Amino acid sequence: MMGFGMGFGFIGLLLMVLFWGGLFAFFSRLMNGGAPMQMNTPGMGNGGLRPREILDQRYARGEITREEYERMKQDLS
Repeated sequence: MMGFGMGFGFIGLLLMVLFWGGLFAFFSRLMNGGAPMQMNTPGMGNGGLRPREILDQRYARGEITREEYERMKQDLS
């Protein structure tokens, strides 16, 4: 019988998985504009920023008032 990997046994199966995985990673990166794939963090969509950094950015953009900023900062600490 031929077995896994077209007659090359376990080594053939491993090489085949590595080949297809590499090809998938290459095309995924190509379709993503050359940027490496990023894992989603629990915040999803925050780019991996910490809550305090997000709060600072929101305040800097004027999305929240100083009072809201101070209250939220206390909540986070």
